Amino acid sequence: MVETKKWVPLESNPDVLNEFVAKLGLDVSNYSFSDVYGLDEELLAMVPKPVVAVIMCYPVTADSDALARKEDDDLVAKGVAPDPKLFYMKQTIGNACGTIAILHSIGNNLSTLAPAESSFLKEFFTATSGMSPAEAGKYLEEPPAGAPSIEEAHQTAAAAGDTAPPSADDDVDLHFVAFVHCNGHLWELDGMRAGPLRRGPSSPETLLHDSARVVQDFISRSNSLTFNVLALTATPVENI
Repeated sequence: MVETKKWVPLESNPDVLNEFVAKLGLDVSNYSFSDVYGLDEELLAMVPKPVVAVIMCYPVTADSDALARKEDDDLVAKGVAPDPKLFYMKQTIGNACGTIAILHSIGNNLSTLAPAESSFLKEFFTATSGMSPAEAGKYLEEPPAGAPSIEEAHQTAAAAGDTAPPSADDDVDLHFVAFVHCNGHLWELDGMRAGPLRRGPSSPETLLHDSARVVQDFISRSNSLTFNVLALTATPVENI
């Protein structure tokens, strides 16, 4: 996919993401991002419940690229249609994968998260309802006249991490994807892929554990342990 615009990447940091989504219109006094400190049962049990989405940040390697290409080829060959209730958009902006993962996480839980009226989130999801994934991606990149833009909020969030951010033109080898539940299935959502990837049966109650299983499988097939996992949970955050 050709990317005509590039942003500074986000840091995989719940404090950064929570301040970002609060500016976009999410009430973080009800739902917010939390760290997932590990994938074993004891550490998963520490994650606040309920969990409505999971985000994985992982290192892009030759192995992960090869796996993605094979899965995309299989997805296209089989012609598997995504669930029509699933919100999925393409990524047309370089280094915007963190923001895309956030939008996938929120866009598939609108009835639960209820973004504020007249907020970016409310207006974006209303405007892109019924659009194709490519159209929704282009709407984010080039919002029409009068539509709210997310770019300034993203760039502010990108500068707010614990480490100095790279420039927009740097080659960044970390990538974000989101996991959500929809109609009895776990879906992996990545705007750079051929489409949504169905990762097996799931439920709202087992979403975290089902996502952890996919992450563990991904780790076992990679050459790096540099992974970070966040969960969007019913955890109040104050003073934002």
